[in-house]
Amino acid sequence: MDKKLSLSEKIRHWVQGLFALTTNGHLSGFVTGSIYKGPGKHLCVPGMNCYSCPGAYGSCPIGSLQAVMGSYKYSFSYYVLGVILFFGALFGRLVCGFLCPFGLVQDLLHKIPSKKIKTFRGDFWLRKAKYLILLVFVLILPLFVTDFLGQGAPFFCKYLCPVGTLEGGLFLVLLRPTMRSAIGWLYLWKNLILILVIVASVLIYRPFCKYMCPLGAIYSFFNRHALFSYHVDLASCVHCGACARACQMNVHPTENINDPECIRCGRCKSVCPKSCIDRGFFLKEKSPQK
Repeated sequence: MDKKLSLSEKIRHWVQGLFALTTNGHLSGFVTGSIYKGPGKHLCVPGMNCYSCPGAYGSCPIGSLQAVMGSYKYSFSYYVLGVILFFGALFGRLVCGFLCPFGLVQDLLHKIPSKKIKTFRGDFWLRKAKYLILLVFVLILPLFVTDFLGQGAPFFCKYLCPVGTLEGGLFLVLLRPTMRSAIGWLYLWKNLILILVIVASVLIYRPFCKYMCPLGAIYSFFNRHALFSYHVDLASCVHCGACARACQMNVHPTENINDPECIRCGRCKSVCPKSCIDRGFFLKEKSPQK
């Protein structure tokens, strides 16, 4: 691996690890099985981080969004939506690349030696699934499928999310003997999804981010217009293709530097031989010289 790229990846992983530790610092919860319920739980973290994780100090924005969508009071909705819009408008999918604990889990799994699959037939259409999941499981079902009190359920968290299974479900079942008697088909189903995501993460770079994550789907809408962005100087570009080969999200930077799939990892910038790629806040695209 290129030394510059290797250093960039190490720095990114350190940022990911420190942020994951900071937002999951209730370490005693991993011993006792107790969930932190202090004032921090009224705040949303920017990435996918389950409320039920014994170490979590904050709430997951997707879990919170489903809760307010299914609430008959809607008293918390403006704050939750505001947090998501704030991080999206500021960073776009940089949150996915640097501030999501489950992103780090997938990054580390992909480092396990094995045959890697960069793309396959159907990959393009499968990436649209995360938008369908966002629409159906996060927005529509909690809003319209309600109980006798008029409250909806967190359908994505309950039926699909492998993050909650890894961070919350496994730990709580292991640490709380009383919960083991409640294990049923739903718990087994969620663990099957988790196993599939883990295996897929070894072979495919960030399959959850590419195909399932509704939060990544929301942030992707902001990538092109976020205050933090990437720009390429096409006048200096020699079209060597190094940036496209380095991108593990299958983005072609010279064609669409702020593609919705870009997680701002910086690999393209690190391998560019002409230093054509820039990143930062309020950058303006450099036009090719005539």
